[in-house]
Amino acid sequence: MTNLLGVIKSSTQAVVFSVQIAVALVVLVTGCGSSDVEERHDSGSPVAQTTDAVGQAENETQPDFADLRDLDPALSKSEREIIERFALLTSQKKATTFRSNKWLGILNLQYPTDAWIIQEMIFEIKPDFIVETGTYHGGSAAMWAMLLEQVNPKGRVITIDIRDRGEEARKLPIVRERVDFVLGSSTDPKIVADVVERVKGTRVMVILDSNHTREHVLAELAAYAPLVPVGSYVIVQDTGGIMMQKPNPGPRQAVDEFLKSHPEFKPDRSRERMLLTMHPKGYLRRIF
Repeated sequence: MTNLLGVIKSSTQAVVFSVQIAVALVVLVTGCGSSDVEERHDSGSPVAQTTDAVGQAENETQPDFADLRDLDPALSKSEREIIERFALLTSQKKATTFRSNKWLGILNLQYPTDAWIIQEMIFEIKPDFIVETGTYHGGSAAMWAMLLEQVNPKGRVITIDIRDRGEEARKLPIVRERVDFVLGSSTDPKIVADVVERVKGTRVMVILDSNHTREHVLAELAAYAPLVPVGSYVIVQDTGGIMMQKPNPGPRQAVDEFLKSHPEFKPDRSRERMLLTMHPKGYLRRIF
């Protein structure tokens, strides 16, 4: 009898524990009992690496949260809500999450899921040049350079910014060997002409992550998209979706406008397979 009572007691405790876990999961997904709704309007959003505007680290923007319409339509409502809540939590704790990320000790604000996707693209495309607008401290340029070293012995990164904050990055051997820093506006005709001359006749991949106004991103697309060969990409970063970023209109509106007159580019939604991306419809693949 004693053994039987012990078994019943243990089973009851297991059931209670299971119920507690289930309740906790419901609270996480639905937000019941939390203050997230009140906090949402004060939460920060990922701030892109800024070149032709005031530096991002010193001047962060406040978020406009979208309704997740840009996510894969095959996702259920509950799956979308889970993704949104994770994005909100990451944003609210940005000082200790992505804003603290470093590559080889250098600040790198690329969102981890997107950075993973981009490294896959670099392996597939094996570009001779990656043209990056928005250097920040050079952490992303160092990352792209390391990846290029593995897949293209001659591959180089050209990174452009109006501010020079790459002193620490330039101490890294891989950066000294494979990264060219260009100081100035990414839309300055002289700089554009210089980049065009450097990459002429090569396989190019472009990453746009500087001034996020629609006008500026459109100007960058006009300048650098023609450099991309069939099969390669222009990646327009911070196009919104989960966390829209000011200024608005911004990168997403620039992409929509660009695509109206450039059927040779098509958003590659397969690059959003990690569910959480800062660049929905921003992975633009050249198809002809």
